[in-house]
Amino acid sequence: MRLWPVILALLAAGGTPCRAGARWALQFFHDALDSELVITDLAFPSPRTGIAAGYLLERGRVKPRVLLTRDGGQNWRSIETRESPLALYFLEEDLGWMVTERGLWGTADGGATWTKLSNLRGLLRVHFLDRQRGFAVGLKKSAYETADGGRTWKRLAAADLPDSNPERTVYGWIEFAGPHVGSIVGWSSPRREPEAQLPDWLDPEAAEKRRQWPTFTIVLQTSDGGRSWQHSTTSMFGRITRLRRTPDGRGLALVEFHDAFEWPAEVFRIDLRENSTERAYREKTRAVTDVVLAAETAYLAAIEPPGKLRQTPVPGRLVMIRSSNLRDWEEMEVDYRAFGRRAVLAVGGDSDVWVATDTGMILRLEGEAPRR
Repeated sequence: MRLWPVILALLAAGGTPCRAGARWALQFFHDALDSELVITDLAFPSPRTGIAAGYLLERGRVKPRVLLTRDGGQNWRSIETRESPLALYFLEEDLGWMVTERGLWGTADGGATWTKLSNLRGLLRVHFLDRQRGFAVGLKKSAYETADGGRTWKRLAAADLPDSNPERTVYGWIEFAGPHVGSIVGWSSPRREPEAQLPDWLDPEAAEKRRQWPTFTIVLQTSDGGRSWQHSTTSMFGRITRLRRTPDGRGLALVEFHDAFEWPAEVFRIDLRENSTERAYREKTRAVTDVVLAAETAYLAAIEPPGKLRQTPVPGRLVMIRSSNLRDWEEMEVDYRAFGRRAVLAVGGDSDVWVATDTGMILRLEGEAPRR
């Protein structure tokens, strides 16, 4: 339990090449002149069942949507939902939860139909250990637990212990490596004086001059399935937006930076067995937005910024990167049509890897494992 202070301190401070021949093939593309599909999250609870969540932007209106496949991505069905999805979590092929801007929904048929479970607002992610017991994190320093499948929630007392302003504190990610060991990651951003009046992409000269400020980073850690939590904090540049862990103590942490920073993102490899953290990847023209571990291989989803600034409304080329040893990285062949501002990854089964962009594209890694 005392390992995370060391890991955070190191964060505050490139084996064998992968196999050739694999490529990322486009499986779904929302190609319509009068609308745009924004995919916010992707889940594959089995190799054949996949769910993409997001919304349609059509003539100035937002229309929440879920895309569903039952045949490994060959065909996708669009399903209307009543609220815009933010994140998905599936415990089994049929049993899952969907975080929206206005609460939490559940499905018992693999995403075909959804039932409102809670009106709890401000959530960003959920994670369930079994059908009844789960955890939720979100805005305003909020972290909760449930014992009835997400219908009722109570606050985690440990989430309030770090000394930070609740109005500027976010718990943005939750990850369990097995049924006992889990982490909640969050940050508290300092107030800047004066605050930026325009988005960086509208005022690029001011953005380039703006100094990156350190973020107060918070990690809540449990080793008993969430019955008790300890917290660690540090001041560091960037925000830990993804944490992927394996039961043996290995993992990856994604740190994303603002436009004013020299690097768009850095990926760190973590080994809690040896109490070590090392930088694994960073490139100035690769804005990594998600990481995943599958079948002893690490995959990074990144966007190649179309200009100097990385956070713009203009999509950039999707870049997929992999490593079998977390030291040597190679860029993979990706369908030339794949562009986006952000991308999310999902794993179906042990080795079926998928990626979706916020421009309505879903791609599958082909050439490494036979289709099931």
